[in-house]
Amino acid sequence: MTKPPGLLVHRTGLDAGETRFALQMLRDQLGRPVWPAHRLDKGTSGVLLFALSADTARLLGQAFESGENLQKTYRAVVRGWPADSGRIDHALKRMPDDARTERTEIQPAQSLFSTLRRFELPLAYQGFASTRCAEVALQPLTGRRHQLRRHMKHIAHPILGDATHGKGPLNRAIADFVGQQRLWLHALRLDMRHPVSGQALQLESPLPKEWALWEANPTPPRLLSPQA
Repeated sequence: MTKPPGLLVHRTGLDAGETRFALQMLRDQLGRPVWPAHRLDKGTSGVLLFALSADTARLLGQAFESGENLQKTYRAVVRGWPADSGRIDHALKRMPDDARTERTEIQPAQSLFSTLRRFELPLAYQGFASTRCAEVALQPLTGRRHQLRRHMKHIAHPILGDATHGKGPLNRAIADFVGQQRLWLHALRLDMRHPVSGQALQLESPLPKEWALWEANPTPPRLLSPQA
């Protein structure tokens, strides 16, 4: 399914006041149980994969954990002008509210980025007459929590609208300027093999309509290979 921004994948104590969940919505729509194969942050939109059986969900979960035969492609709008392309190799500490393993565990994490377009907004900020922004394609090579958001912050190009890893005053100024408040991160495509049949699958979620606020002439992402 395509998840809109602001929708939780499933119920969580981290957002106890929320009443709408992608899992329950899909169960109601299909009239049968479904199991999430992975998750997207609440603010992220895009491709969200569910399984129709617990066994298939387990196999998919293993594929997402290992990254084998699976490639995730995201689109984001970030602050500043990143390099044309690069590989971010920066270990990430297990987040305090993620209790799957020891909270102090340091996990290796790698992501690829490719800059698609640089532009400036006529928005004065911190003494500058304009605000530099860029649209980027992102590919996480590992599956750490908030990985892309934390990696883009690490290279000083945080994703716009990121309330946790970005700059609040800038996020508010951008939201007022474009008339849209959201995390500007979208899961664009998922390339993988079916865990049972081995069939190659390409699952896509088109950019949301609000992305037109950023790009007058959309261009396809120029992606890197994992070996780059």
